[in-house]
Amino acid sequence: MIAGGGPVGLTLAALLAHYGVESRVIEADGGYCTGSRAICVSRRSQEILGWVGADRALVDKGLSWVGGRSFYKDTEVLHFEMPSEATQRFAPMVNIQQYFIEEYAHKAAMAAATRAAVEWGSRLTAVRAVRPEGAARGSPDAVEVDVVTAGDGAGQAATARTLTADWLVACDGGRSTVREHLGLQLKGTQYDGKYVIVDIRQKTQRAVERLAWFDPPSNPGSTILMHRQPDDVWRIDYQIRDDEDPVEAVKPDNVLPRVQSHLAMIGELEPWEPLWISIYNAKCLTLERYREGRVFFAGDAAHLVPIFGVRGLNSGLDDAGNLAWKLARVIQGKSPERLLDSYSPERRHAAEENMAFGAKSTEFMAPPDFAFRLMREATLKLALSDSKVRSLINPRQSTPISYTRSPLNGSEQGEWTHAMAAPGAPAPEALLNGPQITCDAPGQPAPWHLTSRWGKELVALAFNPIDASNTASALAAHGVETISITPFNDTSGQAWQRYGLPHAQAQGLVLVRPDGYVMGRWRALDAPPVLDALRATGLTL
Repeated sequence: MIAGGGPVGLTLAALLAHYGVESRVIEADGGYCTGSRAICVSRRSQEILGWVGADRALVDKGLSWVGGRSFYKDTEVLHFEMPSEATQRFAPMVNIQQYFIEEYAHKAAMAAATRAAVEWGSRLTAVRAVRPEGAARGSPDAVEVDVVTAGDGAGQAATARTLTADWLVACDGGRSTVREHLGLQLKGTQYDGKYVIVDIRQKTQRAVERLAWFDPPSNPGSTILMHRQPDDVWRIDYQIRDDEDPVEAVKPDNVLPRVQSHLAMIGELEPWEPLWISIYNAKCLTLERYREGRVFFAGDAAHLVPIFGVRGLNSGLDDAGNLAWKLARVIQGKSPERLLDSYSPERRHAAEENMAFGAKSTEFMAPPDFAFRLMREATLKLALSDSKVRSLINPRQSTPISYTRSPLNGSEQGEWTHAMAAPGAPAPEALLNGPQITCDAPGQPAPWHLTSRWGKELVALAFNPIDASNTASALAAHGVETISITPFNDTSGQAWQRYGLPHAQAQGLVLVRPDGYVMGRWRALDAPPVLDALRATGLTL
């Protein structure tokens, strides 16, 4: 059971369905969200949505971008670009309203052979662990929840039920009902600075970039962010003064003049209309652990990170990508239950890193005290003439986190040229140009992206196998697909360079998890060390 039908919950449902696991989503709202909410989808999140076939609709609808500009008053002080190259499968970032992400994930969940059930207009009112008779107190084997479903207003009365699930994943947001009923609290830092969020519809010819103004003439003393979105929508975030009443701040009479003033300042003169107004303040909060028996926490139910650097939604989708394949393997009897113990330390570590970056960005975007304001003012003034300080303004957009201390990291044997693909690192992308050769038969025609093979089962990359059929057969017996990489299909050398092979003729095996993280790498093509790693880390029984 999944509590919460937002982007994280629906993506988790789609992933579980993709792996052949049934789920039921309980969502209090009657449908997809309103307002833009989370809008920036990272390359990693696009990959995750691609595992369930939701990437094409998102890319076709969304607006991709690679960088942005920051201004002090009305003078540009920073133009940044994120790492990007023509051979990559996805853009570094795509702007799209959250309700589209929910729609595409929901459709993917419903299109899978194993379909997810989504109950709109239903909410959890109680959560209880269920234990087998005679079991120790710490050994629940199921979760029982009370669910109330609203009436339809046309004669259908509200209903109350008690449902039982093997596992419950709380994706029910920053005000998580599941978290509340289990008596758990988020801990960390909450900042005082508040931002009004406004969606407006206005036609524009401006490029798709992240735009930021510090102390603009249109709204002196404020910070303003702007992102273009599909359907001629601008997302505008602006900081309000500490002494402003948040209730008054979101009233249209106070919002619309500020928006008009800024649009006029930047030369956006087309007619416009407001669509949605909300308010936000930054938080760096997390649970101490993301698993309580048979209950897991993901997305904002587990951690709240500032919007600056777009780590909220993207870290939530990464939670779903991390947990889905592990739950599927345990439920289907492919792995022991201890595999699930890796979820919390991996994603808690990711949250800590996201919060560290988010805190730095927040302290610059919305300085919490006089000292930070003074430092920011000095930085912005210096940036007008000194390019060396401009990098301090960079918002440091979301990037995949390495699980450097993961209990699933296997060994690393032999000589490797760098740590880019060390155990615990995100498996690098590579564009391959020859036939896609697996242990069974040639697959997709060239060219193809290596990351397109993640999201299924375990994968072993065999570099320069002369005759690896025995190795491939031994690995296949344990659910590991072997992909051969040779100078014939890696004509650009991207794969062997990025995975750390010392030269193009070097041999090696790299084991990649279903969620696209490296488990181990060996400078030989023998199966036994790989199988030992699978057993030692709890991937196989």
